[in-house]
Amino acid sequence: MALNMMPNRSDTGLKRDLGIWSAAAIVVGTVIGSGIFLVPNTMVKNVGSPAMVFAVWIFGGILSLFGALSYAELAAALPEAGGEYVYLREAYGPFWGYIYGWTQMWVAKSGSIATLATGFFIYLANFRPGLERVWFVIPLPFGEGGQPLEIHYGQIMAIGVILVLGTINYFGVRVGGNVQVVVTLLKVGLIAAIIVIGLGSGDGSAANYHTSVPAPGGVTGFFAALVAALWAYDGWNNVSMVASEVQKPQRNLPLALIIGTGSVIVIYLLTNFAYFYILPAPAVAGTTRVASEMMRRILGSSGAGAVSIAAMISIFAALNGSILSGSRVPFAMAHDGLFFRSIARVHPVHRTPSASIMALCGWASILVLSGRYDQLYTYVIFASVILYGMATAAVIVLRLKRPEMARPYRTWGYPFVPILFVVAIACLVVSTLYKSPRESMMGIGLVTLGVPFYFYWKRRYWRQF
Repeated sequence: MALNMMPNRSDTGLKRDLGIWSAAAIVVGTVIGSGIFLVPNTMVKNVGSPAMVFAVWIFGGILSLFGALSYAELAAALPEAGGEYVYLREAYGPFWGYIYGWTQMWVAKSGSIATLATGFFIYLANFRPGLERVWFVIPLPFGEGGQPLEIHYGQIMAIGVILVLGTINYFGVRVGGNVQVVVTLLKVGLIAAIIVIGLGSGDGSAANYHTSVPAPGGVTGFFAALVAALWAYDGWNNVSMVASEVQKPQRNLPLALIIGTGSVIVIYLLTNFAYFYILPAPAVAGTTRVASEMMRRILGSSGAGAVSIAAMISIFAALNGSILSGSRVPFAMAHDGLFFRSIARVHPVHRTPSASIMALCGWASILVLSGRYDQLYTYVIFASVILYGMATAAVIVLRLKRPEMARPYRTWGYPFVPILFVVAIACLVVSTLYKSPRESMMGIGLVTLGVPFYFYWKRRYWRQF
C-alpha cells in the first residue's frame, strides 16, 4: 500500500483567517530579526568597502526574491499547512518531506526560536543586567566542556517569552496574525526612525561611502559576505507554512511573498545607507553592534539604548512569526501519519494546531535551558540549505511530474529564476562544506537520525489498513 493513501490533505480543520497584510507581516516580521543590526560588520570585513557591501545586499536580495518567486508558484498550487514539507513530499515523495519536518521540529525551527528568545533577553540585559546572573546550577556534566549546567535568570525569561507567544497563537491564528501585524509595523517604524535620524543628521559624510578596510575580497570574500546577507534575508519562506490558513491563497500567498521580500530588500539597503553615512568602513568593521554605534555617535548613550529596544521588538516579531509558521510543519507531518497522532489535533474552538504549537514551544524551551541550540542550529544549516534548494527545484520537478496541476501563479522568468536560485544554493553548499567540513557532516548526521523514525511511522501508518 502506498503511503500517499492518507487523510484528505485539504481538510485539516484549520481556519483561513489570515489576510494579505497578516501574510505579508509574517514575511517581513520573520525575516527582519537582529541580523540587520549586526551583519554589516561581517560583510565589510569580507569585501572591504561600502560599495561592495551594497553589491552583496542587492545580489542576496535578488536571490531571495528569486526564491520567493519560485515559492509563490508552489504556495499557490499547494496551499497546505507545512510549506516546504508539502513541496518536498509532492515532488520527491514522503521521505524527503519527513526529513525536512524532522529537521525543522527537532533542530532548525526549534533552534531558531530558542536563539531568538535568547537574543531578546541579551538585549534586555542592557537594561536589566541581573538577567545574566546564575539562578541555579544543575550538578550534571551538561554544560560547556562537561561542566555543570548553569541556568541564568535570563533563560527563564526567554522561556517565558516563548510560552506567552505560544499561548497567543494557541487562541487563534487571527490573534497571532494580528499580533504579527502590530509588532511588524512597530518594528518597521522604529527602523525607519533609525534611517531618518541617520541620514538626516549632520554628523555624517558622503565621503564615508568611499572608505575601505583590508579584506580578503574577490570571490572568497564576496561569498563569505553573501552567506551573512542570506542569513539576514532568511525567513521569507515561512508564510508558506501557514498556507492552509491564508484567505484566497492563490492570490494572497504570491503577493505576500513578493511584497514582503521586496520590502525587506528596500529596508536593508536604506538602513545600510544610514550606517555608512555616519560610520566609515573601519568603524563598521570595528564593532559588532553597528546600529548601536551609529546611534551612539548621533544621540549618545540614549541612542544606543533606543537601538536595543528596536532590536528587542524586531526579535519579538520574528519570534512570533516563527512560532506561528513553524508549528504547522509537525502538524502537517502528524496529519500525514508520520508523527504522533496527537500533534495533528486541531483545537475545537480556536481552530489552531494547538498540540503542535505546545510541542514546538516546549522543545524550544528545553533547548534554551540546554544552551546548545546555537551549536545544533549551526550543524543543520548545511542540511537545511540543501533542502531549501530541493524545495525550489520542486517548481521544475512538478512542472514535469504533474503538468496538469492548477497553477494560479506561474513563476516569472521560469525556468531561469528557480535555476539561478538553485545554482546559488549549490555554491553555498560547496562553500559551507569547504569551510566547515566537520560541522557539515555532523549536521548531516543529525538529520539522518530521523531516517529510522520515518520507517517506524511509515510501518505504524500501514498497520491501520
